[in-house]
Amino acid sequence: MLEFREGRMYIDKPKRPKKLTGTRLAGVLGVDRWNTPFKVWCDVTRTYKEPFEGNKYTKAGETIEPKTIDYLKNIYLLNVLTPEDKYGKNFFKKTWGDFFPHEEIFGGMWDSLVIDENGKVEKVIEIKTTERVEDWESDVPEHYALQASLYAYLLGVDDVIMVASFLEDKDYDDPSSFEPNAENTIVREFKVSERYPNFDKMIDQARAWYLGHVTLGVSPKYNEKDDKEILDILRCNVVETDDIGEIVKELEQLIDEVKEVEDQLKPKEDRIKLLKDHLKDYAKTQFRPYDTKVQLKGSKYNWNVSRSIRTKVNKKAMKKDGILSKYEITQETYRLTNSTLD
Repeated sequence: MLEFREGRMYIDKPKRPKKLTGTRLAGVLGVDRWNTPFKVWCDVTRTYKEPFEGNKYTKAGETIEPKTIDYLKNIYLLNVLTPEDKYGKNFFKKTWGDFFPHEEIFGGMWDSLVIDENGKVEKVIEIKTTERVEDWESDVPEHYALQASLYAYLLGVDDVIMVASFLEDKDYDDPSSFEPNAENTIVREFKVSERYPNFDKMIDQARAWYLGHVTLGVSPKYNEKDDKEILDILRCNVVETDDIGEIVKELEQLIDEVKEVEDQLKPKEDRIKLLKDHLKDYAKTQFRPYDTKVQLKGSKYNWNVSRSIRTKVNKKAMKKDGILSKYEITQETYRLTNSTLD
């Protein structure tokens, strides 16, 4: 089942929903400009997730994170525990990307921990690499702070260390040459209880969101603008065309043949457009006050430029006055377009 009703999406109750990790928490709470609650819901219910593609940003993060941990150990003399220290190599596969298997709703992976001499967890370390220095000028970005706070909450500690390394283009080109130092890396600490005195309530809100939306298969309300990219994908029914294969094959062949001719003609078409614009501009200077048309005489064609005055409806003003919907008419139309296969 997949239905859209009154600004929500309805699906069958998901059998294997994902957990709310730190990267999803801010989206659920509506304070992540990169993720909406609907986008998180689609991901958690496995309705839709953007395909992951490694890029220069992820590569830089993976390469620089171990350097940052060494920096914290050597400069700040912290006793750091990494995921590899705790779970061994290939820790992602061993844990299925979840360091909190006994939690029903919340989970995820912390970057590193500060432990005491007895191995007890004291602080959570969250490490970021970014080129957006402006995001960190006044404070730790909210979605990152919430991410680390969730892991601290699940581990039963109150202290968080946020580390951000600011990269330049050359660092993305060659992240192995980057070395964290006081000029390119900042360390910010906070207590969850001080930054979020009501964090328990935020967790309760996220849990209620999960039970009300994920468990039941009913999405939070989506926004046609903010969620447009996902909605366009979900509202597109991809259909195999085996039963009309010959029609599609002939159509595609003809499109290719026409395009080949169009490519050859394009320079001339561009030149024609430019010359027509010149004629139009010249004709506009020849209008007398009472003229509705100017005709330019050529050797093969007469070139006519007409002038008309149209009255337009100011839809923005009507909408502002609350009367646009009264006169709007809904019409259903169909338009065929084509796009190349990747």
